[in-house]
Amino acid sequence: MKAMVLKALCNLKEHSLPLKLMDLPIPIPGEHEVLLKVLACGICHTELDEIEGRTPPPHLPIIPGHQVVGRVEALGSKVSTVKLGNRVGVAWIFSACGTCKFCLADHENLCPHFAATGRDANGGYAQYMTVAEAFTYAIPENFSDLQAAPLLCAGAIGYRSLRLSGLKNGQRLGLTGFGASAHLVLKMAQYQYPDCEIYVFARSAKERAFAEELGAIWTGDTIERAPHKLDRIIDTTPVWEPVVEALANLESGGRLVINAIRKEGDKRCLLNLDYPLHFWQEKELKSVANITRNDVKVFLGLAAEMNLQPEIQVFALEQANEALLELKTGKIRGAKVLKIV
Repeated sequence: MKAMVLKALCNLKEHSLPLKLMDLPIPIPGEHEVLLKVLACGICHTELDEIEGRTPPPHLPIIPGHQVVGRVEALGSKVSTVKLGNRVGVAWIFSACGTCKFCLADHENLCPHFAATGRDANGGYAQYMTVAEAFTYAIPENFSDLQAAPLLCAGAIGYRSLRLSGLKNGQRLGLTGFGASAHLVLKMAQYQYPDCEIYVFARSAKERAFAEELGAIWTGDTIERAPHKLDRIIDTTPVWEPVVEALANLESGGRLVINAIRKEGDKRCLLNLDYPLHFWQEKELKSVANITRNDVKVFLGLAAEMNLQPEIQVFALEQANEALLELKTGKIRGAKVLKIV
């Protein structure tokens, strides 16, 4: 099979070709695993964090990619719930122990043995991959392969972020950054909370225009102040400064949810935190850590119900480096997806 492989960590600004196209043996599924012929794989900012070492793979080489749609080609000897030919998805959660206090309390996203697809195990930037049957998800029929891929992370983690925000109908929601996840959160919020006002902060004028197309009532630069204080804000940026600016836009008793696995950039901006402006009046700050299988299952049902169609840009497997560089340099409109043939 062909695969795009990360062999060494690097800075994408200095190295525009971090992944190497390689010919590798098709993997053999274990007794509880299935072999997938990969049809599509979404590209996520977390891949940049892996490549640049902010959340490094525990071993190299590794095949990235954790928003995978594939067709089941082979079954392990003890597989019982998935059938040959099924179209299934694979998300960021590759496995969890199932026995720790977090797993037993339905918080497998916090499991100390949590393993991530495309970081701790080979992912979907390849023509084939293996995964445990318990960590696959049926893809609703109303989504094409390419449309379904971003739903498995950008959509699912966006769903978890929106749920953890505690947003109520009629409140004001802010979105900081407007890429793959945020544009799906906006659509979800419009569907679930039709009386909410949605405000979008983004440095890119194109991203702001896209948000306005989708119905944001106000858009501005990351450092701007919204015309009203916001009850809930979800930050999807990869850097620190928007967190500080979002806290200044937050209403008393409001909550800021950070939807990012790692942050990069200048941490000195945190030294400029002003307690009365940024934290006083019982403001809350909450991070999102990974996702659970239930997040993915519930979200895919919601996405099918509302026919949530992501905006996508399609690349060939061999163009993965090009797509990652566009993501790094802020050339974003919706989600980027690899079409695997």
